[in-house]
Amino acid sequence: MVGRPGTVPRVRKRAVRGCDPAGPSGRLVENGMQERVATTTEITMRVEGMDCGSCAVKIETALRNVRGVSDVDVNFGLETLRFRLDEDRVSLETVENRIRALGYGPRRIDGGAPPSAHDHGHHGHHHGHDHGDEDGSGPWWRSAKGVAVIRAGAAFACAFVAAALLPAASYWLYAAAAVFSVIPFLWRAVAAAFAGAPFSIEMLMSIAAAGAIALGAAEEAAVVVFLFAVGEVLENVAAGRARAGVRALMNLQPRTARREEGVGLREVAVDELTVGDVILVRPGDRVAADGEVIAGTSELNEAPVTGESVPVVKSTGDTVFAGSINGDGALRVRTTHLARDNTIARIIHLVEAAQGSKAPTARFIDRFSAWYTPAAMAAAALVAVVPPLVVGAAWSSWIYRALAILLIACPCALVISTPAAIAAGLAAGARRGLLVKGGAALEVLGRVATVAFDKTGTLTAGEPRVTDVIAFEGDEGDVLARAAAVEQGASHPLGRAIVTAALDRGLAVLPIFGGATAIPGKALQARLREGFVAVGSPRWAAEQGALRDDDRDQIMVRVRELEARGRTVVAVLVSGKLAGLIAVADAPRDDARDAIARLGALGVRTVMLTGDNERTASVIAHNLGIAAQAGLLPEDKLAAVAALKAEGTVAMVGDGINDAPALAASSVGIAMGGATDVALEAADAALLRPRVRGVAELIELSRATVRNVRQNIAIAIGLKAVFLVTTLLGVTTLWMAILADTGATVIVTANALRLLRFRWPGSDRAV
Repeated sequence: MVGRPGTVPRVRKRAVRGCDPAGPSGRLVENGMQERVATTTEITMRVEGMDCGSCAVKIETALRNVRGVSDVDVNFGLETLRFRLDEDRVSLETVENRIRALGYGPRRIDGGAPPSAHDHGHHGHHHGHDHGDEDGSGPWWRSAKGVAVIRAGAAFACAFVAAALLPAASYWLYAAAAVFSVIPFLWRAVAAAFAGAPFSIEMLMSIAAAGAIALGAAEEAAVVVFLFAVGEVLENVAAGRARAGVRALMNLQPRTARREEGVGLREVAVDELTVGDVILVRPGDRVAADGEVIAGTSELNEAPVTGESVPVVKSTGDTVFAGSINGDGALRVRTTHLARDNTIARIIHLVEAAQGSKAPTARFIDRFSAWYTPAAMAAAALVAVVPPLVVGAAWSSWIYRALAILLIACPCALVISTPAAIAAGLAAGARRGLLVKGGAALEVLGRVATVAFDKTGTLTAGEPRVTDVIAFEGDEGDVLARAAAVEQGASHPLGRAIVTAALDRGLAVLPIFGGATAIPGKALQARLREGFVAVGSPRWAAEQGALRDDDRDQIMVRVRELEARGRTVVAVLVSGKLAGLIAVADAPRDDARDAIARLGALGVRTVMLTGDNERTASVIAHNLGIAAQAGLLPEDKLAAVAALKAEGTVAMVGDGINDAPALAASSVGIAMGGATDVALEAADAALLRPRVRGVAELIELSRATVRNVRQNIAIAIGLKAVFLVTTLLGVTTLWMAILADTGATVIVTANALRLLRFRWPGSDRAV
């Protein structure tokens, strides 16, 4: 059976009566069972009111107990829910009602797509944006939790006024207000219990409120319900602030573009742009799509995308990013990516995926909270029963204290302590052009003991220039033209430098027959009309026997002289014979030396791993103040990273295809700005700006985030410990207990949000 888009085949068996064994509905199998091919549809929803990890756990638990629902994935940071639905076994309406019963507002996103600007192309879905109230950014009083707090507040106010007029009926008035206010939460607690999550905060609060009414503390019961409702709204508002970082990124993407059509311009939606379209970017406009400037010169503010505060001059041939703000000149730009694949979309996708993944600390907290709440309920039961039975204490007094312990025991602050900080740290990094692919990578970065750097394109600018051409056969132009012919399709900076030098001299780039063949880490060769031409390292040329015995010493002296001046030398072979040498120089990045020193100040060791020769590597390493290992093939880099990893946590920084294995093998891989797609996929983090100091900034951000997580955990546990002691001493009232829990959650969230204003050492502004 061929499934419709958005479905995957799944097989299950059931008994079928009155059916032709060979009929179209399936085929007969053993024991009279018939195999039927069913389909499941991928559903994506936004779930309003999902503010913390415990909310996500409740929804996940509830749906996993529904037959016909599978692959449940809940991301409370984005308020999204994804699952696969077998509509033959359960309807979507049933699933939505189950979610509503828990107190959340499900809303299916059109096409089943996540609320992201990025489209993977899976299942034929279209990924678009959600804004305004649709993304949970509406006023709090319009949300379900806002309605609950208004309801509870109004009930308490009415009871307060009525009790002032009728003091004799105050107990019944406050009891009625408490019951009226607690009913929505009680229904949610019951729904969660039937869904497999009996130890919810709603259940704890409902028991506490009911117990307070039974003990004659109806006024406190009403206050507890009201404060609980207020706390939920505050959590909702705080969670919305944490999500604002992703919404801000989404808002960088313009909605429309001015596309050239014929002799005029037409304003179109950015989703309608295709690769190759030409758009006009007027002064003051945001660039609508990634592309290449084909006419005009202007300064672009790329801070919204890369975090670079200094405007960058762009002219013909330069690359521009969607979301950048144009300065004072008009630009004609040829688009190179669709809207769903541009830089902003990729950033949003990475941040969303990173927020959806859990850091090791968060996973531990989740496991801890799974048994913490039941244990707390058991402890409360013991507090209520043991003192009266053992020492004859007053039942009412100790039951009251047990109810307070139930409220204090809520794990919300503890559960949210880590993901709130991780989400804020990821958003802060993204706003500065530092992308991290998950909480695990963000935690590991702070523990890095050694950073290994590639050289070309990472520590150096990646824009080398040809400085010397030495011909042994023909003239310099012949040697350069042949090398350019081989390198014309190469992406490596050295290859691009050779092609650029040939074009600058007006040399024709010769055609090749077939494609160029790479010998990884050694050479590139192609067939020209005159025969095979190869461009590789002098060492490789010597291994191939290309150096004539009578000239070998003289040639190697020339090579060593060039390398001693910091040049990278390549040999050009024609039909297996050395035709000439080309020397290329690549200057270190402007901030490389300071960045290495900054890492040293952080206590991080640095080393350069390069395939370049020993002498060139030594010159650059000496200038930068870094250790170096030279002459490394890709497999040698892999071995070097493995050796460093045996001594401690290692970060590898690179930008090329040959760096991908080392990036993947390191504790945490970092792709430099402008890196190849292969390097970006293999890396755990990426620097949008080609700045070496971004590595130090990543480590500083990680350490700040980990400190924040520890502070949050200390606040959550510390407050509970203090109020636990005061409760056992009989000092804490019920309203103080619920206020302590709500306060801890708000304090933890507010502390995490401080990371959104993180100020890097040496920076004159926060992100």
